Order: sequence, then structure tokens, then C-alpha cells
Amino acid sequence: MTPGTGLIKEKAVKPRLDIYNVYEKLFSFWGPQGWWPGESQLEIIIGALLAQATSWRNAALAVENLKSNGLLEEPLESSKKIVDMPQRRLEELIRPSGYYRQKTLRLKSLCKFLIENFAKTPLLIEPSQKLLWRERFLGIKGLGHETVDSILLYGFNVPLFVVDAYTRRMLGRHGMIGERAGYDEIRLLFEKNIPERSEIYNEYHALIVRLGKNYCRSAASCGGCPLA
Repeated sequence: MTPGTGLIKEKAVKPRLDIYNVYEKLFSFWGPQGWWPGESQLEIIIGALLAQATSWRNAALAVENLKSNGLLEEPLESSKKIVDMPQRRLEELIRPSGYYRQKTLRLKSLCKFLIENFAKTPLLIEPSQKLLWRERFLGIKGLGHETVDSILLYGFNVPLFVVDAYTRRMLGRHGMIGERAGYDEIRLLFEKNIPERSEIYNEYHALIVRLGKNYCRSAASCGGCPLA
């Protein structure tokens, strides 16, 4: 991927830092991050749900439990197995991800949604229909904006920028958003200033997470930061 392709600089909103220039700096510093890990589309979709309020390490343990029980194979067949599985058994499998009782209900609802909406079509979403499908996924109880956008970006390759705590912290510290900025306000700040390409959204989000873990922590560690 070559940073910079397709950006119309003169139309970009320019707070204290240029949104796309931040991406260029992070990409130049770290290179491709290879997100989202997963061997199948269903694994990525379910992994995004299981990653709610936990580390990827914990979510990955739950994903591996599902995989070893044959629940992450053909999307619709596996979704049906998950919907039909006794709740307590599914809770045992995803326990490592935390909040396993709530996530069991959400996982069953998500799989039921996939069955109802993709029974006769592949798991594909046209980018032109991304906001329509976003609203549909948000109708699943327990799935918020970050989770749904992660599912759509990483699982369906749909260009929706994912906003998380690392994103808010980075932007706030550089004076690029106000304290009360809403999720969609932040999402649109990115989407209006970078090319509408899912691979760039994917990479940018992954790089922000790495920045947050290495430098822009709750207690800032700015020495050597690529944005310093």
C-alpha cells in the first residue's frame, strides 16, 4: 500500500494536524499491520464481537474454542450450529472473552441475523449500501457503533472508519476534537479527509491502536513517538 494515493489536500479539514498526514507518519514508522487476524470471514465477524471490552488475546482464546468445535467453518452452517447450541455450552466456549453470558446472547443474535439476511446470497455488502447495512447491524441488541463498524470494515471489507478509545485519546491530545465529540463526528472526520478505501481505513485503525499501546497510553509516553 502506498500512503498518499488519491488524497485531495485542498479539501481536507486541517486542525492542528492533518488527518491524512498522521496516517502517513504512522505508516512510514511501522508499516503494514496485517489486521484483522482470522482464517475465514465468519471468524473475523465473530472475533469483532468477542473483542468487545477485552484484549484481543482473550478474544482469540474464545475464537480458538469455537474453531476447535467446528463452529467457524462454512458461514451459514456454522451460524446455525451456534444458534442451536445450548446457551451454557456456548458460554463455556467463549468464557475467555469475558462478559460471556451477555456475549453468548449477542453472538446468537448476530448469527441469527446472518442466517436471515444472507441465506440466499454470499456474505457480501456493496459499499454504496454501507449505511443501510450499518443501521441493520446496529439493530442487533448489544452491538454498538465500534463493534458494528469493525464487523463491516474487517469482515465485509466495507469502508467505515472504526473509532475506539485509542482514536479519541490521540485526537484529543493533539487538539483535533472537542471533549464531547460524538462517535459519528469522529468517524466522519476521518472519512472526509482520507480516501474512501477499506484497506486504508483498516491500516489506519490498526496503526492508531499500535500508537495507543506503545506511546499514547493513558499516561502519555511521548519520547520517540512518530507524531511528536
